[in-house]
Amino acid sequence: MKKTITIKEIAKKSNVSVSTVSRVLNNHPSVSPAKRAKVQAIIEKEGFQPSMLARGMVSNKTKTIAVVVSDVANPYFTSLVSEIELASSEEQYSLLLFNTMTAGRQKKADSSFIERDTFHTILEKKVDGVIILGGEIDRDTPQPEYLAALEQLNEQVPVLIVGQKQEHSSCSFLERDLQKGIFLSVQHLLALGNRRIGFIGGEKGVKITTQRVEAFKEALSLYSRFDPSLIYLSDFYTEDGYQSMTAMIQEQETLPDALLAINDSVAIGAFRALADHGLNCPKDIAIASCDSFPNGDYQIPRITTINQHNQFLGKLAVKRLLKLINEEPLETIELHSPDLIIRESCGIERK
Repeated sequence: MKKTITIKEIAKKSNVSVSTVSRVLNNHPSVSPAKRAKVQAIIEKEGFQPSMLARGMVSNKTKTIAVVVSDVANPYFTSLVSEIELASSEEQYSLLLFNTMTAGRQKKADSSFIERDTFHTILEKKVDGVIILGGEIDRDTPQPEYLAALEQLNEQVPVLIVGQKQEHSSCSFLERDLQKGIFLSVQHLLALGNRRIGFIGGEKGVKITTQRVEAFKEALSLYSRFDPSLIYLSDFYTEDGYQSMTAMIQEQETLPDALLAINDSVAIGAFRALADHGLNCPKDIAIASCDSFPNGDYQIPRITTINQHNQFLGKLAVKRLLKLINEEPLETIELHSPDLIIRESCGIERK
């Protein structure tokens, strides 16, 4: 059996330093074309396949990113993780996915403890950076113990959070423009003649819910009238949309003209609840969503929704994290900007 050549042996055969071989393996631009060609020729001749561990020992990097997600079954997170993986692969980075199951129907009682424990595991894996999607950091008031553990993690490895900024965290945040999405939806529903508009879905005490409800209240107060009795908070899943819509049907003397759902899954649950009570969207009530998920264009009716541009968010998250890893300055000009997708559920016929 042929003996596997080492990085040191490649350096000796190429008459270059070990660090130069490492830079070639990591595609670093600081190597001259002549030296790169010489090293690459030895690598190809010997059939050398570098391991991430070997690279890490030399370059102090493992080319690995950890992604912490609170519920990988949530379509929003599924879509975003997929985009992050594609963007990471283009940069020759691998992903380690940590699904903490601290949201959804399988969520554990003490979510912050599970996430803190995950942080310790991440450090053991020697990753280069961390992206966090959801979980305790999305709470209006995260637990102090969680924030302390997060700060310790960020001191040892760069952390990027795709979510709304937390005042007591020094981590980097990639925020979505939640207000714009709400204003686009509300303005469209009002333009169609709706005046009594409700809001369903979203968990109380979570920043994305709090900020969207506040933006919803602000938008309605500017153009119509805000009615707090038409706010039915629950959670982010299909069954929550069903339960909220059912409660609204049972408790309200008359249905509102229109509803804004926290996301497409909640909207789908509302469609089912309406059908079970002999009602129809958009005939009896118009519904729009704040977050577009895959297959929204194949529901009955097709969902009017907000495109959060997860492909852009995924690429930008990886780009910003790599800049943190390489200690490069972050640009502030690339900002998230959602768009309205007009479909059938708001009462507009598809053309």
